[in-house]
Amino acid sequence: MGDIGPFQVMAILERARQLQADGHDVIHLEVGEPDFPTPQAIVDAGRQALSDGHTFYTAAQGLPELRQAISGFYQQRYGVAVAPERVIVTPGASGALQIALSLLVDEGDEVVMADPTYPCNRHFVSLLGGRPLGVAVGSEQRFQLLASDVAQAWTPRSVAAMVASPANPTGTLLSAGELAALAQACRVRGGALIVDEIYHGLTYGCDAPTALSVAPDAIVINSFSKYFQMTGWRLGWLVVPPELVEPALRLAQNLFLCPPSMAQRAALAAFSPEVLDELETRRAEFGRRRDYLLQALPQLGWRLPAAPEGAFYVYADVSAVTDDSFAYCRRLLEEGHVAITPGADFGFNQPERYVRVAYTTGIDRLAEAVARIGKLA
Repeated sequence: MGDIGPFQVMAILERARQLQADGHDVIHLEVGEPDFPTPQAIVDAGRQALSDGHTFYTAAQGLPELRQAISGFYQQRYGVAVAPERVIVTPGASGALQIALSLLVDEGDEVVMADPTYPCNRHFVSLLGGRPLGVAVGSEQRFQLLASDVAQAWTPRSVAAMVASPANPTGTLLSAGELAALAQACRVRGGALIVDEIYHGLTYGCDAPTALSVAPDAIVINSFSKYFQMTGWRLGWLVVPPELVEPALRLAQNLFLCPPSMAQRAALAAFSPEVLDELETRRAEFGRRRDYLLQALPQLGWRLPAAPEGAFYVYADVSAVTDDSFAYCRRLLEEGHVAITPGADFGFNQPERYVRVAYTTGIDRLAEAVARIGKLA
C-alpha cells in the first residue's frame, strides 16, 4: 500500500466542488470523462434490459452476443479477425487491466512502462507485489515507450511492457510499425506486450491501429467508457492470446464473478449504425476543441511539445510560467476557478513542468478558461 499513491487530481476536484458549493463558477478541465451523455439508444437498451428482468449474473466471460459484437467490431473497423472466444468482458477497463497484470506478474517481477503514464498502471503492478519500471520518455518520441527503450530497460525480472495508444496524459499514438517492434522486443525476451487501447475511436486526422493487427499475441485492453461514452456503466473488455483464455477466465470468475448484466445488454446497442454515426459527430466536436486549444494555449506562454493525435487531453509544458505545476494548478483553481491536472499524477519524469488539460467541455467554456488563466499571468 505504501507504493500506491492517491490521485493528486482528486484533491483538485474536491476543492473545485467546494468552490462550486460556495457559488463560484468552476470550469472543469481536470477529469478524464466525456461531457456528452451516453447515446440515447444505449440508455434505452439498458432500460429495456431492466424491464425485461436482465438483473441476474451472466457468464463470467460476458454475454456471448456481446463478445460476438466486439469481435465483429474488430473486423469492421480494423479488418482484423478476433475470435469471440478470446474476448473477456470486464467491469471497466480497470477490471481488464487487473486481469492482464495478474496473469503475468509475480512477487518481484517488473513491468516496463512509459513515464508519464496513467497512474493505475504502476499502482496495479505494485498491488501484485511487482515493480513498475518507469522509463522517462520525452517529447522527441512523443512521450511513448519504444522498442529501443524496452531493450535498454529490460532486466531478468521483467515480464512485460505496457503501452497506451492513444495515451493518457499525452494523447499521442504509436504506429503499426512501432507496435510491431515493441511486440517483437518483448517476444524475444520471453515477455508479453500489454496495450491500452481505451481511447481508440477518439483520434483526429488519423486512425489508431490496433496492436492485434501486427501482434496477435498482444494483450489488449479496451473500454466502453471513452469513445462509447459509458463511463458510469463500468464496462470494458480484454483480448488475450488463446493460451491465456482459460487462466484469464479463472481470474474473472474469482475477481468479479461477472460484468454488470444490464450494462452488457445496453452495450449491444453501442455498435448499431445510428450510435456509431452519433459518436463520429461527437468525435468531430472533440477535434474542434483540440484544435482550439492547440492555437490558444501557446498564447499563455505554455509549450505544447507533442501535439495530441487522440484521446481528449493536451499535455502542456508550463515551465515558462511556473517551476511548480501543482502549486500552479492550485492557484488557477483558487484565483481563476479553472481546474486542471498537475503532472505529478502521471509519474516522476519532470512532473513539475507539466499539466494535463482535458477538453471535455465546449469551446465557449474552453475560451473562458483560457481568458481566466491569461488574466492571472
